[in-house]
Amino acid sequence: MAKDKAQYVVALIAEFAASFHLTAKEAVQYLSRYKALELYDRQYGYLHTQSFASNVRDLAAYCRRMGGAL
Repeated sequence: MAKDKAQYVVALIAEFAASFHLTAKEAVQYLSRYKALELYDRQYGYLHTQSFASNVRDLAAYCRRMGGAL
């Protein structure tokens, strides 16, 4: 399962980066800064069943609640 989870997170980061015109590195830094990757790790069982578009919106909203500006 860890390999599947890692692959999914990499794809989600790429989708997040594309949605906000960021590089993958910038997306990882942003998501890490606002603890969205920690949230995703804790909630993977549910979140991976949702669409990438939904996850990108949810992660962006979570980051905004945590002080992010995207």
